[in-house]
Amino acid sequence: MLAAVGVNSVEELFSAIPEELRLKRELDLPAPLSEYELKKQMAELARRNADSGRNLCFLGAGIYDHFIPSAVKHITSRQEFYTAYTPYQPEISQGVLQSIFEFQTMISELTGMDAANASLYDGATALYEAVLLAVRYTDRKEVLVARSVNPEYRRVLYSCLKYSGIIIKEIGFLGSTDQGKKSGTLDLAQLKAMINENTAAVVIQSPNFFGIMEDIKAASEKAKEAGALTIAVCDPISLGVFEAPGNLGTDIAAGEAQPLGNPMNFGGPLLGYFAVKNPYIRRMPGRIAGETTDSEGRRGFVLTLQAREQHIRREKATSNICTNQALCALAATVYLSLMGKTGLKEVARQCINKSSYAYKALLETGQVSGVFDSPFFREFVVRPGTAPGKLNEMLLKDNIIGGYDLSVEYPELSGCWLVAVTEKRTKDEIDLFAEKVGRICREGGNA
Repeated sequence: MLAAVGVNSVEELFSAIPEELRLKRELDLPAPLSEYELKKQMAELARRNADSGRNLCFLGAGIYDHFIPSAVKHITSRQEFYTAYTPYQPEISQGVLQSIFEFQTMISELTGMDAANASLYDGATALYEAVLLAVRYTDRKEVLVARSVNPEYRRVLYSCLKYSGIIIKEIGFLGSTDQGKKSGTLDLAQLKAMINENTAAVVIQSPNFFGIMEDIKAASEKAKEAGALTIAVCDPISLGVFEAPGNLGTDIAAGEAQPLGNPMNFGGPLLGYFAVKNPYIRRMPGRIAGETTDSEGRRGFVLTLQAREQHIRREKATSNICTNQALCALAATVYLSLMGKTGLKEVARQCINKSSYAYKALLETGQVSGVFDSPFFREFVVRPGTAPGKLNEMLLKDNIIGGYDLSVEYPELSGCWLVAVTEKRTKDEIDLFAEKVGRICREGGNA
């Protein structure tokens, strides 16, 4: 190998690296292990993690602990899916293309939109792409984003759009810690005051970061009056029972599809979805798989649109996102196929019922108070008598993963706790959770 590249030694190969930057000793690596020893070591490391398999999880804030049927992993582990890469040659990638096509179809049906693409990295980048589409379509440079949109999504927008000339303005929500219980929803009066002829889009999330259902229709109507587009970030599980955003005036629907058959995995990999109404289809990022027939009339699948930079001239590309989460999208497709319409509705209903039960159980301890007074889905905000950080620390000792401390991203909600309850939680688990929270708060966080 050295002769092939024209050098006489390894030392000469690395001669471009300054002497003072080179390591002068052997790497400090542990001794090699047998397969059995390595498995034992990895198992020991894994046991240190507070995973949801051995702990009750009441943490959401964008990623959720839903039940995943075993068939999902079985199908996604098949080699034709697990090892398949980008379908550059669709004639020999029919299985992958069909799975993408089915994913697109299901997302379109859930969101009430006309078309969906092959998926994006996650909900945050899906929203970023939605904002870019709106700005290009309207030829305007201002975007109004609800402050109740996931804080991580908003940070991605600020980071990616920093040098784009696009201006992001945030719209507040109704309710604060010093005004008693309020709705926690988008301030429509503030939206009306801020929207103008320079507004490209209004971004709203429902359920929002606090788990509260927003009035997408009202926000969409105000956006249309100003000639702006509406971008709705919606949880796909919630769409099993709530009206699709496409039926409420939304132009673009984008969000996170991790709840559909994908585990939490320490926050990734995730699965962004992106769906639009007809006027914006050719402006979508990524790819769209389509259904067709061959010369003999047989059903087949193709890449119908490929508006990404690897397929067309870079300056004409709508996005520089260069792949899709096909395996994660397959998991979502399998999950939706297994659950069906009835199963998805049941999951959503259980999330509503169990989170409502947990909310009441916490309030009945006398140690927790409510913050907002609007209907919520799967997640709600409360103010416990003990600081959320300390409360979570104490709960973890009892193998309970507590909620999200909202003061991290919302200083005006200091001392408030965002609690998530999925269909996996049983009545006994919720009762235990409420009892532990009440006891810790009564004892001043020293339980």
